Amino acid sequence: MHHFGQIAPDVRKRLFHQEPCFFTADSPARLLSAALGATLYSPATRPSLADDILKQSARGLVSMVLCLEDSIDDADVPAGEANLVRRLTDLAERSDIDVPLLFVRVRTPEQIPDLVRRLGPAVRLLSGFVLPKFTEERGMPFLEALAAAEATSGRRLFAMPVLESPDLLYRETRVQTLEGIFRAVDKYRDRVLALRLGVTDFCSSYGLRRGPDMTAYDVQIVASVIADVVNMLARADGTGFTVTGPVWEYFRVQERMFKPQLRQSPFLEGQAVELRQKLIEHSMDGLLREISLDRANGLLGKTCIHPSHVLPVHALSVVSHEEFSDAQDILRPERCGGGVMRSAYTNKMNEVKPHRAWAERTLLRAEVFGVANEDVGFVELLAAGLSD
Repeated sequence: MHHFGQIAPDVRKRLFHQEPCFFTADSPARLLSAALGATLYSPATRPSLADDILKQSARGLVSMVLCLEDSIDDADVPAGEANLVRRLTDLAERSDIDVPLLFVRVRTPEQIPDLVRRLGPAVRLLSGFVLPKFTEERGMPFLEALAAAEATSGRRLFAMPVLESPDLLYRETRVQTLEGIFRAVDKYRDRVLALRLGVTDFCSSYGLRRGPDMTAYDVQIVASVIADVVNMLARADGTGFTVTGPVWEYFRVQERMFKPQLRQSPFLEGQAVELRQKLIEHSMDGLLREISLDRANGLLGKTCIHPSHVLPVHALSVVSHEEFSDAQDILRPERCGGGVMRSAYTNKMNEVKPHRAWAERTLLRAEVFGVANEDVGFVELLAAGLSD
């Protein structure tokens, strides 16, 4: 699989200076954690679950969570488990399919070995499990169950803990909770693909809900938690983990609202301002701002609950030609000793030592999401995806 694989090769050639790389569920964890992109959540109870997986994969989705936790009623858990096992077993019997990275969001540690056992050979379609309300005390049994299920099945299985506990939110317990989370995930570092933020649960603790014109970073108590999570769990010194962006709750925007306009002339520069204004008018501007702020604050990828969010997340994850140029300049072998130089775009200072970690992360993102051509921006990438 690869990002923007749903777009015709000749169009990709026009869009990209460097196209996104190919990867599989067996690729190195470092690559997969950067490649998650928009991770779409779907209730495991959906009768059309198998068709949904294939449809979204064909539209460019590369990671998906089949949820047995908060998205379904407590009474529906047995039916959700049975449906998940049945649909994945049906998919596994087909040899002509491409599926995204698939994860199951469970409620209890015991569900992990039970589902792996019930899936049998179909476990090959799974990339791992999402672990809810993760703290050291609550999370260790999940990680132990995952390690045991992996050993039994012979299938590499990743964990994606969700950081959403009130103990993480409350000031008096936050640092202690973060220290405990680090101890747990550090012990199973090779199996922790990414840490996910449960911002909806954070807001719930205070009876808050951000509107469609506000990002998570506008809610100060939430922004403070994100800052501390990045501070303690996402450092660039080799001890950190990939932390993904919070969910965007609004999905009033539908693809069909944009397709007629975007199909007219998706690559004309003169359309860029008009098309972006249409996005703003239809309440997507909050999502776009939040995606940009995610990256500015050290987050990569995003939890999504609607297919219309996937392409904007991916389009804004593509590395610009200018970013790529700066990163390459900073990492040139002859500059390993440090120094300062003017960027090739002659609009900024590139300081080798302080900017090195940024440059390394940028080139990893360039590998999985690609590098846009010099005259290509977000609107052109979005237009190409929607008009495909």
